[in-house]
Amino acid sequence: MFSKSCEYGIRASIYVAKNSLKNRKVSLIEVAKHTDSPPAFMAKILQKLTRTEIISSFKGPTGGFSIALDDLEKISLLNIVLAMDGDGIFENCTLGLRKCDVEKPCPLHFKFRQIRDEMRETLESTSLRSLAEQVSDGITFLKR
Repeated sequence: MFSKSCEYGIRASIYVAKNSLKNRKVSLIEVAKHTDSPPAFMAKILQKLTRTEIISSFKGPTGGFSIALDDLEKISLLNIVLAMDGDGIFENCTLGLRKCDVEKPCPLHFKFRQIRDEMRETLESTSLRSLAEQVSDGITFLKR
């Protein structure tokens, strides 16, 4: 459903959030290891998440990645999805047609509209903090 980058962005955000709850910054290598992703690929993802202000980056010997505790409740899963993939999942035609809208709908347009609205609502109502608190410390992610 989401792009590979988006999935890794969600994984990274959860991992950074879990550690932020413990008042701990994490390194790129640590995030890559715990999300089972190549460090170079994770560097690009963390850069994008930093640019969109989901994650904060700190340089120097005590640097790393973290998320302010106040922001953990404000950041939703929707924020991460939009930062990584944009709103195409909610706007583009399910069948990949160029011209699909209310005026000229594809055969699935109205059926998927409801599903997309429900998905947006679910993503928007799921905070990064709740995910970080619910995911176990020993989580292992599916290999892609």
